[in-house]
Amino acid sequence: MLRLATLLSLCAYLGTMLFAAKNAQSSVPTFYRDVLPILQQHCQSCHRPGEIAPMSFVTYEQTRPFALAIRQAVAAKKMPPWFADPCCGHFANDPSLTPQQIATVSSWADGGAPVGSAQDASPPPHWVQGWNISKPDAVVRMPRAVSIPKHGAVEYTYEIVPTGFTRDKWVQMSEVRPSARDHVHHAVVYIRPPHSTWLRHAPLGVPFTASSLANPEDRRGAEFTTADLLLVYAPGSSPDRWPDGLAKLIPAGSDLVFQMHYTTNGHAATDQTRIGMVFTKEPPRRRVLTLQMNRHGLMIPPHADNFEVEAQGTLPNNCTLLNFFPHMHLRGKRFEYNLIHSDGQIETLLKVNWDFYWQLSYKLVQPRFMKAGTRLQAIAWYDNSAHNPHNPDPNATVVWGEQTWNEMMVGFFDVAVPAGMSKEQFFTRHPASAAP
Repeated sequence: MLRLATLLSLCAYLGTMLFAAKNAQSSVPTFYRDVLPILQQHCQSCHRPGEIAPMSFVTYEQTRPFALAIRQAVAAKKMPPWFADPCCGHFANDPSLTPQQIATVSSWADGGAPVGSAQDASPPPHWVQGWNISKPDAVVRMPRAVSIPKHGAVEYTYEIVPTGFTRDKWVQMSEVRPSARDHVHHAVVYIRPPHSTWLRHAPLGVPFTASSLANPEDRRGAEFTTADLLLVYAPGSSPDRWPDGLAKLIPAGSDLVFQMHYTTNGHAATDQTRIGMVFTKEPPRRRVLTLQMNRHGLMIPPHADNFEVEAQGTLPNNCTLLNFFPHMHLRGKRFEYNLIHSDGQIETLLKVNWDFYWQLSYKLVQPRFMKAGTRLQAIAWYDNSAHNPHNPDPNATVVWGEQTWNEMMVGFFDVAVPAGMSKEQFFTRHPASAAP
């Protein structure tokens, strides 16, 4: 009887241990059940075939070799990239993982990155091949490819493309897709309406630079313009996606002007950038305008490690603030947007720890109504010291310029105005502005 009791106790103990082991095993996150939904929501916009990331995280076979690297990146909050200081503002496009999601990914990697059951997989997102927006209603491509040399500085390159639009088009989504992304420092797509005299002597459909233009007015126009912007692209930037009731206007008969800044990297290439657009089905209630604050006269001394540059602007009419997009070059350190209240108090709307290689936009969760006369301030800080690992030359006095070894200070921001208000009308001050 004693032996039988001992045997029964042993069996009970082993059963308990097996049950505990099974529970412990089931508590380890698996790829299909726990990790794949996080990748779909936060990572696959870049980490899928044809996108900017060097590896794909769509399948288990693609993801498993990078399990430990993914754990390290998410634990250090380097991925997904996001640089807004949590001190200020809430942003709708913040891709940051929650502490629980970080713990899930870490436990999965530490537990041997188990695959789990494919039956637990969530439905894959619907990606339009070649785009991060919905299927475009229209795609405008630069007609002539631009040749990019192996070495040296490349002057800003322009290409003017007639849209052929016979009716006004309201653009709700847009995305710029360079064909040589590793050579594109930035791209700006401007809207040139049919009545515009901007670059009026410049050729259509072929690349040109400011120095190649014979007309002095056109050369000045290539260096400065007040034309409306359709979209700004830089490494890491997102497409435009406006909610219902908001859109950008391309008037009938307009041209799109591609401004391309190419950088060399030791490999020759050709680029033929395109932009895809999704139109609204009905005219929106409000129009989106991209505005900017900048400081062209900056001069950063050698070895300065925290040099401050400021720009201010007063909104001439009522509008609703939607979005921020700061821009600097390799010496950039921090950038912030502030609201200066009538009593002199400063409210910080966004503070960014700058990363040249991930130039992101920051979309407000709650758009902010701004009365005419509101003062906005942009402040940029630069590190021109030897401690900046990206600094081309800490001994240089740095001024405004097109190339990455120069600097820029541009605080782009998007506002919503009444649909019938043009950019020119917005900058015409009225005694009483109508609320958008």
